Amino acid sequence: MLNELKKRPIIPVIAIESAEDAVPLATALLEGGMDIIEVTFRTAAAEESIQRIAKAVPEMLLGAGTILTKKQAQRALDAGIKFGLAPGLNPEIVKFFSAAGVLFIPGVMTPSEIEQGLALGCNLQKFFPAGPAGGVSMLKALAGPYSGQDLQFCPTGGISLNNMNDYLALPMVANVGGSWLATKQQIAEKQWAVITNQVKDALAKL
Repeated sequence: MLNELKKRPIIPVIAIESAEDAVPLATALLEGGMDIIEVTFRTAAAEESIQRIAKAVPEMLLGAGTILTKKQAQRALDAGIKFGLAPGLNPEIVKFFSAAGVLFIPGVMTPSEIEQGLALGCNLQKFFPAGPAGGVSMLKALAGPYSGQDLQFCPTGGISLNNMNDYLALPMVANVGGSWLATKQQIAEKQWAVITNQVKDALAKL
């Protein structure tokens, strides 16, 4: 699964307010050329949205983001995810996913968190919030001390169509996460064609 994620340079980070929108949204991403999605657990509809996508769009590489508790982790796993992510590094959540045999990507921002993640076996870490934490320059600074480690990052937070390639050009960056590919307003207004075109634009600009 780690290798599969590294084949996909952009991960759409999606907050779904209504589970009714889950399958049309996943279909819109697929039509644009992206077969991966991170559904964040920030909304009450997240669990059902994941269930619907897992059943109706099995070809989608389906992940859950903002996993903060073991209860959320279990619900996400039961719903059918293939990987999980969090904004921070909670050793208990890392161990929970490890025991389940499912890839987990913890969030980090400092050298201490990076080293704790490495000690827990996390070789792909979410650099969050990337923009406020220093962006590309911060990642370049971190690259030196950890260049000898099998470590890559997935920056999220402040990533856009205009700066994604600045991140992806860095050897230590495996992929980026972005919410611009399908905004809450676009989903609420069911602008599926707009979302499909945004995905195509992003892939064309890689």
